[in-house]
Amino acid sequence: MHHPIQFVSLGPGDPELLTLKVLKTLREADIILAPAINLPNGSEASRAAELIRNAGINVPIQITVLPMSRKRDAAMATYDKIYAAAKKAYQEGQHVAVAVEGDASIYASIHYVLDRFQTEGIPTQQLSGIPSFIAAAGMAQLHLISQDERMMVVPGNITLDEIESFLSSGNTLVIMKLSRCAENIRTCMSRHPEYEYHYFENVGTEQNLHITDPQVLLERPFPYFSLIILRQKR
Repeated sequence: MHHPIQFVSLGPGDPELLTLKVLKTLREADIILAPAINLPNGSEASRAAELIRNAGINVPIQITVLPMSRKRDAAMATYDKIYAAAKKAYQEGQHVAVAVEGDASIYASIHYVLDRFQTEGIPTQQLSGIPSFIAAAGMAQLHLISQDERMMVVPGNITLDEIESFLSSGNTLVIMKLSRCAENIRTCMSRHPEYEYHYFENVGTEQNLHITDPQVLLERPFPYFSLIILRQKR
């Protein structure tokens, strides 16, 4: 009997934030597929694999390098490789876990692979994880929303007008993939000192960073693993 191919959400990077269900799945897997990136020195690094090892999981991990580029052709070729490797292992009767940083349902491109299996009728399972913005709020001791307040989570294609419109209504805004809208965020900081700006990098890791001073952020580049929470001052 084949196990379903399990898409396992690892959360933001802290092994202690893995769910019990995720830990159980990883321990019982025969093989784990995990993403990696190429470093400037030519070596490969996988935050997902490092997190899994730090959680005490000794299952074989197969990493696949995912290009850090907005050009989708290279990324789709990588997802094709992950799909092929997962399908081959599944057909061989192995228990396959596909590791996903963050949560598999929130801006996770791995859904291209998940969708293909579902289209083919191959059984899959999606395991939830703690999103980075929830972990960030906990780290900063922020109460994100209450009562009738609203919160919106968006990627970096948000416009300055959209940012201002949403915040002016007293709502909380979470922006991910910040490099795409860096100038819009900096302009908002310059125009609106009445807002709170909670900027985070590498949430859930030893390199985690929380900055609230707009003057510091105006001069700081926004790396890939960053997000910001904006709202009116309370």
